[in-house]
Amino acid sequence: MDKPGSTGFDGAPAVTLYDEELPPDNSYAFSPEDLEEDEMILNMGPQHPSTHGVLRVELKTDGEIVKDSRPHIGYLHRNFEKHAENIDYQGVIPFTDRMDYVGSMGNSLAYALTVEKLLGIGVGERVAGIRVITAELQRIASHLLAMGTYGMDIGAFTPFLLCFQQRERVLDLFEWLCGARLLYNYNWVGGVSHDLPEGWTDKCRRFLDEFVPVLDEVDKLLSHNKIFIRRTADIGIITPEMAKDYALSGPNLRGSGIDWDLRRDDPYLGYENYDFNVIVADSPHGPVGSCWDRYFVRVREMYESVKIVRQALDRLPAEGDVQENVPRFVRPLAGEAYCRSEAPRGELAFYIVAENKKPIPYRVKGRSPCFVAMGLFHEITRGEMIADIIAIIGSLDIVLGEIDR
Repeated sequence: MDKPGSTGFDGAPAVTLYDEELPPDNSYAFSPEDLEEDEMILNMGPQHPSTHGVLRVELKTDGEIVKDSRPHIGYLHRNFEKHAENIDYQGVIPFTDRMDYVGSMGNSLAYALTVEKLLGIGVGERVAGIRVITAELQRIASHLLAMGTYGMDIGAFTPFLLCFQQRERVLDLFEWLCGARLLYNYNWVGGVSHDLPEGWTDKCRRFLDEFVPVLDEVDKLLSHNKIFIRRTADIGIITPEMAKDYALSGPNLRGSGIDWDLRRDDPYLGYENYDFNVIVADSPHGPVGSCWDRYFVRVREMYESVKIVRQALDRLPAEGDVQENVPRFVRPLAGEAYCRSEAPRGELAFYIVAENKKPIPYRVKGRSPCFVAMGLFHEITRGEMIADIIAIIGSLDIVLGEIDR
């Protein structure tokens, strides 16, 4: 690479691609000069089963105590937002699925709502009901994954098996609905890709009836286990003030005692007409905002999602074209739109800028709740034990595909 002040082959000043005054690329990492006596640098990940993805965490340790930490992201970067500026509006939806790849229904829903807001179109009652059902089933599947893997991170294997058994039943419903078990391409702009098959609602009701007793069993087995409580109830404390300062959302925010849920406080898809409770941590086992609080909020939210799905099934219109408002070509007028939704991991939003009647968006930006959650990781790990870093990462329930995009 040419140095500043040098010339190119034709004698013209060479293009300067970097400034020698800038720090080196690895300046974010700890250096030996940062260490005091008896301190050392320990890398956890990026190939570590308990980092829940390709996350590298750099720890400055003094024995078993973590003095400081720095998360390193970007190992799963796929340039989604730039890809979205070179694809038509409907074609972006499969890319959104690959952000939070264990909560794909929520990703495509947030994007579809944003484009619909840009176009000034709405959806019928049947589409809205189907979207609510699939979004809440996805929340159940996502929280089951979080609950099962979190128990395994701490050392409990049986809850993992029970949670994944029930999660498979949700994925079976999704597979019957749209043919996919992970990346669905289901929520389209103006509708959904497939109507509910005959008999689907009956199978969904049967799942809900049989799921609740299993959730009760796992709850008793793990949530109130003395060892599990001792490992999680007094570490990774996120105070309400810290949660607001860092703009946390979703279960991580409510786990710090903040009563906020977009489904109730900024409703969409008619959520204001559903009867459900917003679960907020009440800290029965220690200070508010602990790892246990964040975990338990997700457990209780699954019961509320069951209530919402049952109500949506009861009031779902018997007939209705699920693609009635799907435009053949999406060519919005010049403008911009921002729309947010309550995804399983928090407030997922999209900002889209449109050029006048162009089929491809000028700008697409995603707001990732997992990225925001990792912003305070260094704050809540100081002074904790190395073994507790695993519990803290699991309690935040991050997905690196959404962080890196």
